[in-house]
Amino acid sequence: MSCSTPSALLEAVRFRYATKQFDPAKKIDTATWSVLEESLLLTPSSFGLQPWKFIVVDDPAIRESLVEHSWGQRQVADASHLVVMAVQKTIDEAYIDRFIDRIAEVRGVSIESLAGYRNIMVGAKGMMTPDWAAHQAYIALGQFMLAAATLGIDTCPMEGFVPAKYDEILGLEARGLRAVVLCPAGYRAASDRYADLKKVRWAAEDVVEHL
Repeated sequence: MSCSTPSALLEAVRFRYATKQFDPAKKIDTATWSVLEESLLLTPSSFGLQPWKFIVVDDPAIRESLVEHSWGQRQVADASHLVVMAVQKTIDEAYIDRFIDRIAEVRGVSIESLAGYRNIMVGAKGMMTPDWAAHQAYIALGQFMLAAATLGIDTCPMEGFVPAKYDEILGLEARGLRAVVLCPAGYRAASDRYADLKKVRWAAEDVVEHL
């Protein structure tokens, strides 16, 4: 199934840039935001385990308080929406069993029929470190940004923040979560001079090889 054309995809990718200034007066409508949230839910992950929580910070006061812990970057307060991508600090057998239960529920199969898959995941549990979980979050980040760009929504991926302060303010530590990356989303301000700058990328022959 195709929902776009090659040229439309390239147009969306070229439209996207790391927005430095958002227009705080422009908001993403509810229907569009629902689609973007669905794009997060549909993100692929290793084993399908989805070791994440997407915290959409709606409260303006909380978002304003996060600015000082975001290297003073106003995007977290001025964008229409702010997504904090957090991940599980620990993937244990209880988490795996919850996932097995979910597979059985959604696909209408027995838990017993999934025993082999469960054993594979339990056997690989040692590799499911916090770094592994963070890598999964970046898959979600990429999917979210591309989905937004196809809808004409601006985003800004951000690692420039103090994770410990975000964990504290958003109550993540007590839930076994830690903030990994941020993605404000909304509409660029007319004054953002970065919007019209040409993208600087290595030439294709420098980064793409066919063997």
